[in-house]
Amino acid sequence: MAATAQSVLGGSQGRILIASGNPEFRRQMAMQTGGAKSQTEEAVGGAHALAKLVQFPCDGVLLDRHLPDLDAEEVAHMIRQKYPRIEVTFVDSKLAATDAHSVSASAEVAEPVNEEAAEEYCSSVETEGSLPGMIGQSAAIRRTYQLAKIVAGRDTTVLITGETGTGKELVAQAIHKLSPRTKHAFVAVNCAAIPESLLEAELFGHVRGAFTGAVQSRLGRIHVAQGGTLFLDEVGDLPLSMQAKLLRFLQNGEVQRLGSSDVYRVDVRVVCATNASLQEQVEAKLFRQDLYYRLAVFPIDLPPLRERGGDIALLAESFLHGFCNDAGFPMKSLTPAALGVLEQRKWQGNVRELQHVLERAFILSGNSREVCAQHVQAGNESREVREV
Repeated sequence: MAATAQSVLGGSQGRILIASGNPEFRRQMAMQTGGAKSQTEEAVGGAHALAKLVQFPCDGVLLDRHLPDLDAEEVAHMIRQKYPRIEVTFVDSKLAATDAHSVSASAEVAEPVNEEAAEEYCSSVETEGSLPGMIGQSAAIRRTYQLAKIVAGRDTTVLITGETGTGKELVAQAIHKLSPRTKHAFVAVNCAAIPESLLEAELFGHVRGAFTGAVQSRLGRIHVAQGGTLFLDEVGDLPLSMQAKLLRFLQNGEVQRLGSSDVYRVDVRVVCATNASLQEQVEAKLFRQDLYYRLAVFPIDLPPLRERGGDIALLAESFLHGFCNDAGFPMKSLTPAALGVLEQRKWQGNVRELQHVLERAFILSGNSREVCAQHVQAGNESREVREV
């Protein structure tokens, strides 16, 4: 007799997370686990499941062996390592598709995790050092490093979220540099900085005479990124008309320039970033749900600087040394009082704000070999701190 979704979870009546890229399979499994005492959550992939578990702790996870982004064994280990009380069960959406009578025939009891393989996996993803171009070793930012390194070698679409100034483009560049596409172009487009009337031509290109002012033909940014990575910053600001065109490109990998009937196939990996909640924009009918699911296959959330305990000192010293090198000055150092001022600040502008504060402090310190509290405090309304 085939096992049911609840029987493989030991009859759990708590919250169950169903992770699969197949929406029909998720729906069918949810029907099996549904009931007066049961709650279900759905995730469209492995990374989405890991993100869900942060906010919605579950009693059991039904994990599709055929995830669209990560290896199911890797995801299972990560869940068991972080949430040892959660029961993880593998299910098979492809096997279910061949069973015309019951989805339950696709469910199988999870096998124990091979501990040696698990240790080997951890050693491969918990790599030493940060991402290229990034600084920090706090637990919060190391999680970002881990996810970026896991996905870098794949062509999976990545959605990087986080507050303004957290370094989303740096993460996108690091993913590109660590990928097999590193020898090809990294093309960045700020979707919020280009007028809507010019955005289509900017992305897809145009031929001469396609519109007023088109005096010569031009390739779009997508075409320029051939073989490499296209980074769409502030993707949440895309107008709805462009969202439909971007979705069509993501579905078929084809580009058609404005004013031309010729269609070109391109090989481009897409990485997006936004400081807005795309889920809220979907609910407000400002962002297409189908495009959201296309972009959020592998979400990476960047922590704000205020949650990166210990990283402020590392970042501040790095920025200060960089300013000294650029100006040809001897190395300066931060006094303990100056560092104390930096660590007490809220940093609403995150890493970018810290960089600007250190640049101003470097200038104000003049020929001094030390950057003091009054230098880093300039322009800050908090109380004066004296050197001791």
